[in-house]
Amino acid sequence: MSNYSQIKAMLAVTKASLVATFRSPQSIFFSLFFPIVLIWIFGSLAGGSSAPSVDVAFEKGIDTTTVLYQQLAHHPFLRMADRSKKDVEDELRKGRVAAIIDIQKTVGATTPYVIHLRTSSASQRDYATLQTILSNTIHTVDEMVYPDRQSVASISQTVISGRRYKMIDFFLPGMIGFSLIGSAVFGVAFLFYSLRETLVLKRMYATPIQRGYIILGESISKVLFQLMTVVVLIAFGYFMYGFYLAHGLLTFFDMLFFSLLGLMVFMGFGFLISGLAKNQNVIPIYANLFMFPQYFLSGTFFPKSALPAGMQPLLQFLPLTALNDALRNVAFEGSSFWSCWPQMLVLLVWGVLVYALTAKFFRWE
Repeated sequence: MSNYSQIKAMLAVTKASLVATFRSPQSIFFSLFFPIVLIWIFGSLAGGSSAPSVDVAFEKGIDTTTVLYQQLAHHPFLRMADRSKKDVEDELRKGRVAAIIDIQKTVGATTPYVIHLRTSSASQRDYATLQTILSNTIHTVDEMVYPDRQSVASISQTVISGRRYKMIDFFLPGMIGFSLIGSAVFGVAFLFYSLRETLVLKRMYATPIQRGYIILGESISKVLFQLMTVVVLIAFGYFMYGFYLAHGLLTFFDMLFFSLLGLMVFMGFGFLISGLAKNQNVIPIYANLFMFPQYFLSGTFFPKSALPAGMQPLLQFLPLTALNDALRNVAFEGSSFWSCWPQMLVLLVWGVLVYALTAKFFRWE
């Protein structure tokens, strides 16, 4: 008994659990196959036609008294970026803003105004739509104010270099978060509830292996499987749809770290639910109460900016929001590891809270 190795016992538990996970069709489907199908669908849509609405911004100091400005500011197909909340110059370079518009008064020209557009090479997909909108607006103002002139304004353009923000750059990090939270919460909750109800945990505890090593063994197997899933998802997005990794391999490892941090938090909720559940039927209820609101509030399938402004401050404190934002920041924005400290702090606070509750409610029998 004195030569009994807790580490070897833990690794044996890890191996057995990992083999069981790979043999589970449900685990493979919901962790890997289902997210890949969604990435394939949305990745294919990325090359589709542009939406009729175009995101733009006005130059600072633009003359807001002109009829042209009033027409453009209230145009139904132009969405104005809020300069107080966004770095518009950065948004332009990434193609999230199609153009920054300026209306300049001319002297001695055939038209009294020039609509000057600052665009980027990343936003050219929306430029044709924007030109149509501007041309129609000029024609409308011509008929309203300048019926005798050739035209009220002409259009000029300055193009800067940029990197287009593709749909896959937004969607793939969301799918990583979707896969991790679902597999971690459901997988851990059902696993430990089943082990407890079938008395497997009790029998394992009767062996020389200590309780902590049992949990560690099972947890390590879940972590290894989910991180392998993350690697496959990133590789699929990168090679199939050109998912952008700002700093290459360094960004890849940063994404793995944040995935691990988020996974540990989500597993904590799985442990907590397995301890609180009185029967197997309530596990999906508890799990979905935690997960489903986050699917739609954390920017998983669509940008959080589409939600009411009053909700935005609260959304930043959701664990899935923190994970999604951190993954997107390091992948496309090229943010450094430490610049994502707000997201790390949110995840760490959630981790401390959930494991404190788990220590109180987790049951072996």
